[in-house]
Amino acid sequence: MNGYEMIMCIVNSGFSELVMDAAREEGARGGTVIHARGTANKDAEQLFHIAIQPDKDIILILVPVDIKDNVLHAIYRNAGLKSEGKGIAFSVPVDEVVGISAPSDIPAAPAKTSEPEKPQQENK
Repeated sequence: MNGYEMIMCIVNSGFSELVMDAAREEGARGGTVIHARGTANKDAEQLFHIAIQPDKDIILILVPVDIKDNVLHAIYRNAGLKSEGKGIAFSVPVDEVVGISAPSDIPAAPAKTSEPEKPQQENK
């Protein structure tokens, strides 16, 4: 395991910044917002006792496992079902991650030598 999980949060349209602000306060570095349209019907509204707005934002946030719980709870406090955002959030394990790194994971540039490199000669 590589130590990351993806948090997915679905909120009413226009509440993605509220989600990202809560996530950043707990150490998340960024996310991706996808605009979507929900398909819930009146039966779902009655079951959950909430009015369902069809336009949604889906926020994808890749976080280290050690902050996942804090980020999830912060999102729910700020944008959960009892808020205007009417959000739900969950996490899924991630098997592989490429393309991101923490500042401490970025290798230093190789040291420059004072001698110029000698061209290699071909052996024939």
